[in-house]
Amino acid sequence: MNFKNVLFKVENHVAYVSVNNPPANALNSDMITGVKDCFEYLSKDEDVKVVVLTGEGKFFVAGADIKEFTKGFDNTEIGESMAEAGQELCDKIEQMEKPVIAAINGACLGGGLELAMGCHLRIAANEAKIGLPELTLGLIPGFGGTQRLSRLTNKAKALELILTSEFVNGEEAANIGLVNLSVPLDELTAVTKKLAESIALKKSLPSINAAVQAVNQGFDMSQSDGLALEAKLFGQMFGTDDMKEGVNAFLEKRSAVFHDK
Repeated sequence: MNFKNVLFKVENHVAYVSVNNPPANALNSDMITGVKDCFEYLSKDEDVKVVVLTGEGKFFVAGADIKEFTKGFDNTEIGESMAEAGQELCDKIEQMEKPVIAAINGACLGGGLELAMGCHLRIAANEAKIGLPELTLGLIPGFGGTQRLSRLTNKAKALELILTSEFVNGEEAANIGLVNLSVPLDELTAVTKKLAESIALKKSLPSINAAVQAVNQGFDMSQSDGLALEAKLFGQMFGTDDMKEGVNAFLEKRSAVFHDK
């Protein structure tokens, strides 16, 4: 399968997706469509259990394509539709029941950071430049940045980073909870692969999907509703062959062999 501005391969049940719009992987309308179509395809691919998203070259995504913004001068409806298209992409990634890991290999700015925040996990190179500079253009983050950043860090920190347009590196991003882990750039691929394969090769797809669903959907529920959802999904696992295999393997003191059923 070919998707515009996107490269991907599948190894050991992990799909490695690279956005490819040189030189800076600017997030234009074609890339948004290409990435969205790719994730739609991967969501249905039964061989894929985990997705890794990164950027080709030295950039993750250095922001939206600013040239496209000129189409919306004096037209608020065009601006709103641009934001909605970017939000739809980030929502699609976040709502995937297969975990998506962002491997932030370089500049991750504006729409690029919003794309990364739509992923379930984030690993950044120490040297990566990360931030939301939209206010320097007389704009605000429009692809979900005002909402997701405050949920990942806190309201005050989100406002600080958005209002000042200041960048943080990977280590600083890890310290404020924006990314899960920061590593040297030359270790990023290996560390990300190890994490992805620890899920894809050692866990059952039904339980992976259910865990992501429980956390994602439960996050915006009341605790009582979230607990009810958790109980429902927990019960559903009792109907899977993999749950029986996992429990029997534990009791028999051996490693489980899951078949994703």
